[in-house]
Amino acid sequence: MRFLFPLLTAILFISCAEKQKNQPFTSVEIETIYEDSVSIRAIEIMGNSLGYAGSNGIFGNVDLATGKVRESIQKYDSITPEFRAIAHTSTDFFMISIANPALLYKTGENGQMELVYTEEDDSVFYDAMTFWNDSEGIVVGDAMNGCLSILITRDGGNTWSKLPCEQLPRSVRGEGAFAASNTNIKVLGDKTWIGTTKSRVYFSGDKGKTWEIQNTPVSCDVETQGIFSIDFYDENIGFVIGGDFTKPEINTANKAITTDGGKTWQLVADGQNPQYKSCVQFVPGSDGKGLVAIGFTGVSYSNDRGTTWKQLSDESFYTIRFQDENVAYAAGKNRMAKLTFK
Repeated sequence: MRFLFPLLTAILFISCAEKQKNQPFTSVEIETIYEDSVSIRAIEIMGNSLGYAGSNGIFGNVDLATGKVRESIQKYDSITPEFRAIAHTSTDFFMISIANPALLYKTGENGQMELVYTEEDDSVFYDAMTFWNDSEGIVVGDAMNGCLSILITRDGGNTWSKLPCEQLPRSVRGEGAFAASNTNIKVLGDKTWIGTTKSRVYFSGDKGKTWEIQNTPVSCDVETQGIFSIDFYDENIGFVIGGDFTKPEINTANKAITTDGGKTWQLVADGQNPQYKSCVQFVPGSDGKGLVAIGFTGVSYSNDRGTTWKQLSDESFYTIRFQDENVAYAAGKNRMAKLTFK
């Protein structure tokens, strides 16, 4: 018996700690950490800093410990590009501009960015990017010549190649991705999911070598609707969100979940808020139950995989990334902020 009491105490302690850890959020504290005249739709937590890029050619990083900002402006000849997609490896930072010409930069020598890929075409428009590992990365853009625009690197981002249409599914007329939050792509291991404006998900199980289509029930009746953001908690549990940014009050057929890696998708909270959102992320350590969705319509939270939601704040943001299970960083028009969920 003398061994039983310590054992029961330990079990109770662990159970209480786990219960406390998984307590649903009831509020969010928002602290502005950056303000400037720039629209920011792409952020990445890189160790102890927050990397970002946005309009007016502006890019930089915020030291999360000190709050110190290091910022630069990237120009190309007489062009001041707009950046809505960034990514990083353990050694380099990457950013790509929207529209024509497409300009993809990586960390270069002496603190200068190095141009590693360009593409000129009236139809070119890249939307999001990420890396599978330090060697292999992917960029996705709107359809051209009958297929999505997909760039791949296999050498750490030094060189990039565009996949030929023969290696991709045929695109639907007008198909692309929304450059709203740099979350049109999700990668886990060798697997990749891309959400499109036509509410289809492009899936690859081999880091972009082969592709197949997964269909979702998210509405895409007009060009301002479709999947704006996709995230996966693990290789089975995934979520997509969208709506219509011109009619943000619409909350029907704009949220869907999968529990089988995207083979099937089901609408959730249909006809219930949240309405239009530009970004969704799973809460770390939530067993795939916690979700935070943000947009210029505010910050919403679900603790049951999207079945029910609570509006935690009306403050406007475009994109969000979690640092841990309670702290995230978000960006939007003219600012970035630290979000502490309680």
